[in-house]
Amino acid sequence: MADFSDLLSGYRRFRQTGWKHERDRWAALAEGQSPKVMVIACSDSRVDPATIFDTSPGEMFVVRNIANLVPPFEVGGGRHGVSAALEFAVTQLEVPEIVVMGHGQCGGVDAALSRRLEHAPPGAGGFIAHWIDLLDEARDRITAELGTGPEALHALELETVRLSLQNLRTFAAIREREAAGKLALHGAYFAIADGRLHLLDEASGEFSPA
Repeated sequence: MADFSDLLSGYRRFRQTGWKHERDRWAALAEGQSPKVMVIACSDSRVDPATIFDTSPGEMFVVRNIANLVPPFEVGGGRHGVSAALEFAVTQLEVPEIVVMGHGQCGGVDAALSRRLEHAPPGAGGFIAHWIDLLDEARDRITAELGTGPEALHALELETVRLSLQNLRTFAAIREREAAGKLALHGAYFAIADGRLHLLDEASGEFSPA
């Protein structure tokens, strides 16, 4: 596992290879960005979108958070980090596509399912608990049917994608652009164990391998 000194070694390799060999790309990126896709993914260290989609700098506008969640549109409260990123990507960069990507073995989803952080104070799990309470309704529905085992965990991981897509459409700018055909929303799920990406068919609500 890499520590900070390993990261610095990686930076030096990057300066000698990636940056040096692609100076034209970096010169263009210094003038501004125009990514065509926004990706909303989990902060989990195992699911880096740039690695999974094999992209180069400047190709994706990425937001990562616990359990790849998008809160619904709201003007109060304190969950505006994702909202600000969405606003920037949609109204300033005018990205034509947004992908929400969930994943297997998600710790945030596991915490939502087990409710183990439910009464933790801020700084000791409380911030996480308040964030993943976005999944409360879905969790209660899934556990009523499947219990709290691996099958329920997988179902709730998939539900994070559906819920985030639903919440994306509570933003007027997204809803209007999608209706006008200027913005497309996609759902995806990355299975860490076998490295497979699954795509959501919103019409059926089902995921299938890409």
